[in-house]
Amino acid sequence: MAMNSSEECPEFPALLPEQNPPTNYGKFVITVLKRMSRGGPGEQTIDQEKLRKCISLSSSYLIADSCMDPDNGVNTWFVGFSRLIDVIVALHVRSELDIETMNAASKACSECWSVSGAWKGLEECRDGIRKVAVKLKRLLDENGRTYLGERVYAP
Repeated sequence: MAMNSSEECPEFPALLPEQNPPTNYGKFVITVLKRMSRGGPGEQTIDQEKLRKCISLSSSYLIADSCMDPDNGVNTWFVGFSRLIDVIVALHVRSELDIETMNAASKACSECWSVSGAWKGLEECRDGIRKVAVKLKRLLDENGRTYLGERVYAP
C-alpha cells in the first residue's frame, strides 16, 4: 500500500524542522569545557584528550552550524572555535599545553580553511580562521614551525 506525502509511517514519524534545532558549536564547546575541567577554583586542569576531540569537530560544526542556521550559524561556530583557541592559549600560559593539542588546533585551522573555501557562502569564515591562527602562531617557537622544539602540524 502506497502512502501519500501527507500520511506518516508509524515506524518512522515525519520529523519537522522545529523538532531538529540547529547545531550550535558555541553551546557545545561551553558544555564540553564544563565537563572536561577538573579540580577546584584556581586548580582546574583541562582534559586535553577531550579538548582535542572537541577541536577535531570544528570543521564538521562549521558545515552543520552554517547549513542548519544560515542566519547565525557562522557566528555560533566562530564563538565555539575561538573559545577553544583561548583555552589553548591559557594552557600555554600555564605551561601545560601538550604538543598533540597544539597539533590538533593547527590541523583544525587547516581543515576549517579548506571547508570555508570549498563550501559556497563560507568564504567569510576565513577572516575568523585567520584570527585564531594568528593566536596559535604567537605560541610557536621563534622559527614559527615548532612548539617547545617539536614540529607542529602544517599542511
